[in-house]
Amino acid sequence: MIKKLPELLCPAGDMDRLDSALLYGADACYLGGKKHSLRASSGGFDWKELEIACAKAHAKNASIYYTLNILPHEQHLAGVEESLEHLAESSVDGLIIADPGVLRMARRIAPNKSIHLSTQANTSNSEAVGFWHDLGIERVNVARELGAHAISKLTKAYPAMEFEVFVHGAMCLALSGRCLLSSWMSQRPANLGECTHPCRFEYKGLEVQDMRLTVEEGMREGPTWDVTHEGPHSAFWAPEDLCLVKYMHWFAKNNVASLKIEGRMKTPSYVAHVVDVYRTAINDVATKQFRYDEYIRELQNTASRNLSTGFFLPKGHRKSVPPLPKKDCTPIVAKLVQKENDSKWQIAVRSPFRADRPVQVMVPGLKRPVLPVGSFQLENHRGEEVDVVHPGMFGFIRCESEHFAEGLFLRG
Repeated sequence: MIKKLPELLCPAGDMDRLDSALLYGADACYLGGKKHSLRASSGGFDWKELEIACAKAHAKNASIYYTLNILPHEQHLAGVEESLEHLAESSVDGLIIADPGVLRMARRIAPNKSIHLSTQANTSNSEAVGFWHDLGIERVNVARELGAHAISKLTKAYPAMEFEVFVHGAMCLALSGRCLLSSWMSQRPANLGECTHPCRFEYKGLEVQDMRLTVEEGMREGPTWDVTHEGPHSAFWAPEDLCLVKYMHWFAKNNVASLKIEGRMKTPSYVAHVVDVYRTAINDVATKQFRYDEYIRELQNTASRNLSTGFFLPKGHRKSVPPLPKKDCTPIVAKLVQKENDSKWQIAVRSPFRADRPVQVMVPGLKRPVLPVGSFQLENHRGEEVDVVHPGMFGFIRCESEHFAEGLFLRG
């Protein structure tokens, strides 16, 4: 029995990404400031921008959660305190915190704000959930290495607690010694005292096939594991990307409150693609019209690494889907910026946009109406008709299309 569909929680590294997430269906967005959010290079929001972001989200009945999830040293506390003083007066709907000291400060300085526990706190058992519950935490983002069975047990043990789970994006292997390499490679969790020390092994490459490098460990004959490979170098320490879109019904059935997409450093077009897929998949759970093949094809179009089930399935079993070859991808060519008149729109060009190729309009709900060649006209920034508009430029598209709306992406 599904009581309530999960919230879709999406990344917003800056205002453009926020706009894309909200347009394509986010129920909530998480974002950070200029400091203290574990994404120092994402741009972030100053205090004035934060209020604008909250107003935009609230106008769409969406929530804003502010990340204050660094694990600070003593010299950082004064800055954290200053941030909390601003946040106490802000319109944000919740704070995402990992460190017990920051939690203590937040309770004192911003008692009016809901607090969500970051995955950095590594919550993996019901007693830990109880501990945080007793301290006033309203939502826990569980440890990323938990599988379906463990997540289900937590939601049943604490039905009053909201649980949040990462379902898509980059995965990390370690946090302050909490390494996952041994779990990933040997199904022996280091955090349970069973580490096989794979970081100390010696390896050699065996073969490269379909962008995968098969690796052999020195003490065992035969392939040990595969790593992503493209060109002359291998992303040896990069895990596959997480993708749990297939299991939306499971999350809804097991009362997971929020499904989180990783990617504050990703492009606005990536955010649009992924949010559109997960929004549609969650909605399709309610209507019983699930379209997994369609979802995964869209996600393959955005992927740079294999899309994996990570630790979600039992007994170390993983299902993995490769990204589309570049020749089969459909790139984003432009974003609709604003309407000039009934048939003319300003566009921000992302990749070479040619008038002799059909383009798709990325309409929310995984609708992809096609503009055939001859149905649109391209103009450069001076309003002169051209055959191609180049990336990094503003231009215009003339087209009579009922599907156009500010902020939508075009691809082709």
